Amino acid sequence: MTELISYQLEDGIATLTLCNGKVNAISPDVIAAFNAALDRAEQDRAVVIITGQPGILSGGYDLKVMTSGPQNAVALVAAGSTLARRMLAHPYPIIVACPGHAVAKGAFILLSADYRIGVEGSFNIGLNEVQIGMTMHHVGIELARDRLRKSAFHRSVINGEMFNPQGAVDAGFLDKVVPAEQLPAAALAAAQQLKKINMTAHKNTKLKVRKTLLDTLDAAIEMDKQHLV
Repeated sequence: MTELISYQLEDGIATLTLCNGKVNAISPDVIAAFNAALDRAEQDRAVVIITGQPGILSGGYDLKVMTSGPQNAVALVAAGSTLARRMLAHPYPIIVACPGHAVAKGAFILLSADYRIGVEGSFNIGLNEVQIGMTMHHVGIELARDRLRKSAFHRSVINGEMFNPQGAVDAGFLDKVVPAEQLPAAALAAAQQLKKINMTAHKNTKLKVRKTLLDTLDAAIEMDKQHLV
């Protein structure tokens, strides 16, 4: 497994750790590594924990790629959207242990998982696209529409409002917040609990519950490929 995402398997739990510089930027290589790690986790029939470095899950897409040309930006967003869609349909549970900030694509990783644990602290979680001059892509809108509370959806997507960890629970980005030192244990406990469910029932129910969303995302991915984001 590439050093951009480390892979550790123990007792039926696969931990994927993002490590790509200070802000864990999501680049084409990171997405390729992500997909390879999910392939491996599926082969291992493992519950997945996704985490980052102390203080940050991810600050979003690699800005060097996003500003290198419209086609490169569109391609990166399409690859990231396809990854989000894959996570939402993954046959085994996905937990995100968010160790701090989760901005833009980092927040979309939260919205693509089955269970999300954050940490206490002065961290920013949310979608800042309009703050930095980016019109929100169709996939982002639809994913946020489905996973965020209605009261937070417009504030997040249209206003670019950022949330602290507890506010992120209220908005729908996180399910739980714990002290930072308790994050690994909390993620492990959640994974151990999810190991007890019937995985065939989990997969089939997940696909039923998310069928409309997945169909919507498939159409949105194609729409985004036709427009500059």
